[in-house]
Amino acid sequence: MPKLDRRQPLHFIGAGGIGMSALAGILSERGFLVSGSDPRPSPVLERLRTSGVRVFQEQTAATIAAVMASEDAPMVVISSAVPADNAELAEARRRGLAIVHRSDVLAALINDQPSIAVAGSHGKTTTSTLIATLLEAVGEDPTAVIGGIVPAFGSNGRHGQGRLLVAEADESDGSLVKFNPRLGLLTNIELDHTDHYPDLASLVATLQRFSSGCTTLLANRDCPVLREHFQASSWWSTRSSEGIDFAAIPLEERGDGTLATWYEQGVALGTLEVPLPGRHNLSNTVAAMAACRLEGVPFADLRQAVAGLRPPGRRFDCRGLWHDRAIVDDYAHHPSEVAATLAMARLMVESGRSPLPLVPRRLVAVFQPHRYTRTAQFLDDFAAALAHADAVLLAPLYAAGEAPMAGVSSPALAEAVRALAPDLPVAVAASMEALAELVASGTGPGDLVLAMGAGDVNSLWDRLGALDEHERPSALVA
Repeated sequence: MPKLDRRQPLHFIGAGGIGMSALAGILSERGFLVSGSDPRPSPVLERLRTSGVRVFQEQTAATIAAVMASEDAPMVVISSAVPADNAELAEARRRGLAIVHRSDVLAALINDQPSIAVAGSHGKTTTSTLIATLLEAVGEDPTAVIGGIVPAFGSNGRHGQGRLLVAEADESDGSLVKFNPRLGLLTNIELDHTDHYPDLASLVATLQRFSSGCTTLLANRDCPVLREHFQASSWWSTRSSEGIDFAAIPLEERGDGTLATWYEQGVALGTLEVPLPGRHNLSNTVAAMAACRLEGVPFADLRQAVAGLRPPGRRFDCRGLWHDRAIVDDYAHHPSEVAATLAMARLMVESGRSPLPLVPRRLVAVFQPHRYTRTAQFLDDFAAALAHADAVLLAPLYAAGEAPMAGVSSPALAEAVRALAPDLPVAVAASMEALAELVASGTGPGDLVLAMGAGDVNSLWDRLGALDEHERPSALVA
């Protein structure tokens, strides 16, 4: 692990990334001299500037020269997203600068103070957001390093004065084995990131290595893989309270939240009104509350603070109404995530209750497959999940830098959906512009338009707005 020293500056290549920006901002607020580069203007970069980070828009050799002209030789921080041929990185190597991965810097922070690290296949960002939000609400003033915008903070990173640090531990590249938190939390395990993990066993092995480095392990008893392969210090559940350390058993599940009874060691302590709908969000909330309880926060304080919980950005994020259609953005990009998000939206349609500006009458799934490897691995599973919508609109596959694979495409996914649900309306857009056209022509007032994916499908809201400003071209459908 690198030794962070305030006498040595840090320079982040790709400082606008969701993980990089959190670290850059926190270290700047802790008194480090921090700079970074990113060619894409964004509100995140503006927040970094206000926190004292020197931001460059060019990723060239000249940026390294400019940093070194006014500072001591910096430690250069990169992420897995920075390509090996990046000109700025090449210049840093040529000059012999110390180069570390972002996970090394995060590990230095996690290992330096009492910390809670949240890992697992699904729900990491939401659960870590909820933990940090609850700790802030009860006066703990935590530091937070999270892969999404936390509504309570307006940022993905926060430098707190309290004793605890809350971090999202991403398993996608295996780097979380460097972390040694006081409390490790495992949400669930399913095979994903097949570009890195050849099978489930290799993913389990990596998370077991992470778990072995945690002083205490809190895990989800409802996940069969966790039950089989892990020995947790404490378990949580939304299905049973018997023999479980922390549980919340639903009494009423609605489109605008869940009423549940809270149990500890099988003893009911009271009811909870969780303002986040869906069983997966109930599980995330139980995990967050359990982590806080293990850190000594009284149940009565948490019960009151739960009412103010909100999900992070891009997690069922309502962008607004467009011609009486609710446009919602969600990061779901794995079949289980798509299924859980659709189930939550379906609850809104069927219960007649919703946190949205309208109670939806119909559910339109707008989905963008992410990566050829993931789409090939889970094509049938994606189709099975999407078949539960009232209509399906598919964006072009987002490659994320991967080379195309024969037979893997959005039209192939559409055919798989049609094979399962022949009467379900399914259409494929040839471009993102055409996708907005399909939404305009294929949806109606009262529809919930749920845009899901980890690519650029989150631009749908802006593209719909552009349709109001220009004469609509004819839609291109593949």
